[in-house]
Amino acid sequence: MTRSIKYLLFAVTVITSLLVTSCGEGTPTEDAATTIQTAVAQTVTAQKALEAQNTETPSAGAIPTKTPFQLLTPPALLASPSATLPSGSTKAQCASASLVSETINDGTIFKPGEQFTKTWQITNTSTCVWDTSYKIIFWDGDLLGGAYYYNLPQATGPGQTLSISLVLIAPATDGTYRSEWKLQTPDNINFGVGLYDASFYTEIAVSSSNKPKYGITSVVTSYTREPKTGCPANTLITVYATVSTSGPYEFTYRWDQKDGNNSSPKTYFMESATKKTFTREWKFGRANTQGPKWITFVITEPFHQAYEVNFEFVCP
Repeated sequence: MTRSIKYLLFAVTVITSLLVTSCGEGTPTEDAATTIQTAVAQTVTAQKALEAQNTETPSAGAIPTKTPFQLLTPPALLASPSATLPSGSTKAQCASASLVSETINDGTIFKPGEQFTKTWQITNTSTCVWDTSYKIIFWDGDLLGGAYYYNLPQATGPGQTLSISLVLIAPATDGTYRSEWKLQTPDNINFGVGLYDASFYTEIAVSSSNKPKYGITSVVTSYTREPKTGCPANTLITVYATVSTSGPYEFTYRWDQKDGNNSSPKTYFMESATKKTFTREWKFGRANTQGPKWITFVITEPFHQAYEVNFEFVCP
């Protein structure tokens, strides 16, 4: 029996008691009994109606609903990186190189149509890695049977030296020929070697004569520092250029250096196939430690050749 029915029966009992009391002592009258039966019937009917109401399935509209969580607005999608550089930006910082050495000295004599291989040793002085999308491009002069461009043969990191070798052909007509080349970044920035961004080149003589002239066969450069370490009041840098010839040969040379203190041209005659070492000195004090420096041995006649020596003077 539910609690509500108990309460209703209790109420009916109370009413009955009151009716009995009001009618006096003894057996309840017929009207009283009828009244009690009617009250009980009404009570039971009301209880059944209440129970039926509680057992009905509530309508859909009566089911309480929760307000859903508010979804955050998604952030705007980041644009995918573009393969091209921003407008106005270039890879100019990657366009830096220096010439270390080369084969086949300028002025070497070839027969008409003779094939030869020219090799330059070039150092990557930039902070970039040169991959094989960088190019060697023809710049000026005579193509000498080569292509107009070549891709670099291998990747070259900062500070590494790359051998660039081109197979060339001497022209069919006697004379002097010069073929100039440069490098090119993937975004078409052309650059050469050294401080002046100069082209690297080969200069040959073509002769059909059976007794070709003598010439320079090699130029080897190096430098020393005295003292090797420390920061005295004066430090001496000495650059050496050793010239070898294939026989009697006369040439004119000079020294260039970064601070503009260049020498006057001098002519020297090699009496036979021998070697001659030329020197250049540059003295530094503690105040001359900023930035890289260079001295270049330049042969001006009969063929132009330049050999740059790069170094740094660091004094903490």
